[in-house]
This record gives sequence, C-alpha cells and structure tokens, in this order.
Amino acid sequence: MTAEEDPVGPQAPESFAELRELLAGGTVKLPKRLKQVASFALAQPDEIALGTVTSIAEKAEVQPSTLIRFSQALGFAGFSDLQTLFRERLRNQVSNYDDRLLSLRGRNGDASRSAALFDGFCEASTRSISGMHDRLDMSQMDRAIRVLAEAETIYLIAQRRSFPVTAYVSYALGKLGIRNVLIGSAVGTDAETVSFATPRDAALAISFTPYASTTVSFARQIADQGAPLVVITDSPFSPLVAEGRLWFEVVEADFQGFRSLAASMALAMTLVVGIAEHRRGPGREQGD
Repeated sequence: MTAEEDPVGPQAPESFAELRELLAGGTVKLPKRLKQVASFALAQPDEIALGTVTSIAEKAEVQPSTLIRFSQALGFAGFSDLQTLFRERLRNQVSNYDDRLLSLRGRNGDASRSAALFDGFCEASTRSISGMHDRLDMSQMDRAIRVLAEAETIYLIAQRRSFPVTAYVSYALGKLGIRNVLIGSAVGTDAETVSFATPRDAALAISFTPYASTTVSFARQIADQGAPLVVITDSPFSPLVAEGRLWFEVVEADFQGFRSLAASMALAMTLVVGIAEHRRGPGREQGD
C-alpha cells in the first residue's frame, strides 16, 4: 500500500477518544468486514476491553483474524495493543458509584434478587449517562435545538425500543404548545404523513442497532424533501448518520441483555426544553 492509499497513517490512536474521532471522522476507508468490527467496537467498547479474541469475534460475527486486520489497519501492531486502549478507557470510566454497585452485587446472598436487578439497572443507566455526558458536543446541541425550534412542524421518527423516546418527546412538545407529528400510525399511513414534510419543517429520527428499516427509510424521505434532520443513534456507521447533518452518538449500557434508555431520554428532554427556551426568546420569563 502506498502512502497515498494508507487511510490512517503510521500513527496509531493513543486513546479511545482519538480512536472514536478517527473512525467517526470518515477519513478511514475500511472494507465491509473491518467496518463491521469498527461499528461493533464503538457500540460495545466494554466487550472489546473484557473479551477474548474468540468471544469478541463471535459477538461481532467476524473471523478472529478480522480483529487482527482491523487493529493493523488502525496502526496497531496487533489486537492486544488495540485492546489495551479499550481497557484504559474502562479503567478511567469507573466511578465510586460503580464500585459500590458492583460490591453490592458481589456479596454472598445478603441482597434479594430484586435488589440485585435494581442495582444492575441503576449501574447501567449511570454508565450510559456518564459516557454520553463526557463526549457530547454542546455546540452540536445548540445547532440541533436551533434547527428544531425554527421548524414549523417537528416530525418524530422511531420504531421498536426507540419509540418510547419519540413518544415522550411528542407528549412534552405538545404540553409546551409546539406542533409535532409522531410517526407511528396503527393504520399504516406513516409514509403519507411523512410526505407532507417541507423544508420549513424538521425531523428527529432515532434508531439503534439493529436499525429499524422503516426509520431509515422515513429519514431518507424527509431528507430528500429538504427538511433538516437531527439524528440520535449509536454509531458513526449507523445508516442514519449519512442522512442527517446533525447527529448524536448515544451508547446505552446493558444489564442482562436489556439496554436502558436513560441517556437517550436525558438527551431528548434537553432538546425539548432547549426548543421551548429558544422559541420563547431571550429575556422572557416563564409564563409570559
């Protein structure tokens, strides 16, 4: 490979933040299988940190050798060097609150099953919010609020586990007197409803892996009609990212196979209140 063909250069990322920025920046040109590993690594960094080559490859649905090729494509000598970077991220992320919850779960029978479940979901929610808080670009938040606040109608697009987020956003916007349309009709008229969107409107689309095909389709339709699109998703490789100029990465931690919506809800409600404040304008008091 020549210097012009090398998508990364000789310098491997020195931190998880640098790695995420490198992959999200679009400068790395990866073949399909390596892109699949990149998407898994950004969505499941704890699995990369704690798993073995075999277990990670199985969960990412690739061959173990693909993990090695992925590491080398990013400038690392091998997978163990890449994994060290993910383990350092995990060490830096652990909080006293996490330690306390882990300690509670580790006790021998002095807590009920329900208490252990509650501790686990609290820990997952805390990690989700903490992770998003650390990487959120507030200038991006300001832009998203402005785009949505200046829309005549806000279209809310989500399916499956993302739908509760848009449902609550619709409720909150309605209470604030902000016109919105929740896409999720029981009579199957969503495509027709989305067709009414114009460049004077805007949309909020939410989807996490495995991405809902209808959400991706409606987001593409909205974008084709010229309406600005704000996206909440879990990876720079999400099919929604290509459709939205504004997007937020939210990676929800899981407990026993169930992912919380804590970080997604926190982000969504920030947008809702920000929209209301932007529409109210500077210097106006609540209730004016």
